Amino acid sequence: MALNNTFDARLQQETAVGAGVQILLLALLGTAIGMGPAGWLTGLAFAFATWAVLSRALHRSRLSSFGPANRVTLGRATLVGGVTALVADSFESTPPVALLVGLTAVALVLDGVDGKVARRTGTSSALGARFDMEVDAFLILVLSVYVAMQLGPWVVLIGSMRYAFVAAARVAPWLNAPLPPSFARKTVAAVQGVCLLLAGAELLPLAVNLAVVLLALGSLLWSFGRDVLWLWRNSRTSAFDAAEEAPVEPRMLELAAR
Repeated sequence: MALNNTFDARLQQETAVGAGVQILLLALLGTAIGMGPAGWLTGLAFAFATWAVLSRALHRSRLSSFGPANRVTLGRATLVGGVTALVADSFESTPPVALLVGLTAVALVLDGVDGKVARRTGTSSALGARFDMEVDAFLILVLSVYVAMQLGPWVVLIGSMRYAFVAAARVAPWLNAPLPPSFARKTVAAVQGVCLLLAGAELLPLAVNLAVVLLALGSLLWSFGRDVLWLWRNSRTSAFDAAEEAPVEPRMLELAAR
């Protein structure tokens, strides 16, 4: 019991350090660009929420160590917190596009690092995979909000689609079934961040940015549609198999014998 408490205390220290680094990054951003109240409050809210949710998840997971891969993901979450603060601040003042693009680009590059680190060090875990996925999803949501200020509110569909899927799964539990691995799904997910970053950088004409984001949205709709269709068909097949394997009630056997 004492050993478990020691491990838990070490894990909580990791999350506390992560929150501290997040606040330090916000302080650096605030000093560099004179970030307003919206950016500060949003960034601090992100730091607190990340610390609280991750601490609770670590306590429930009973992991013996935080692991190098989770440290990479936590560093990426720190960068996402900085991007979130900058996007919130952009509602009040002109955003420093180069800084926002730089932080986002590093966060996207690191997305391909934590998984490799987990596999090479043998520290893959369900918590690590979920942590990675949630950081990815939130970054896409924040980027879609930022690009929506340029192209229109419809862009937020890209960032909100994953959360809509989670909400739908509460009503239709069959959506919670595990999906088979898919290279296409991973590719589409990666494309979202790249396309939104490209549009947010405002280096291309407006029409080209519009086409890029429409391509991202179209591919995402295709990917989600394909997965939902597979889950629906799989749920029907599973229900049919369960009905065939169900034991026949004695009363039914008696009636059939007559």
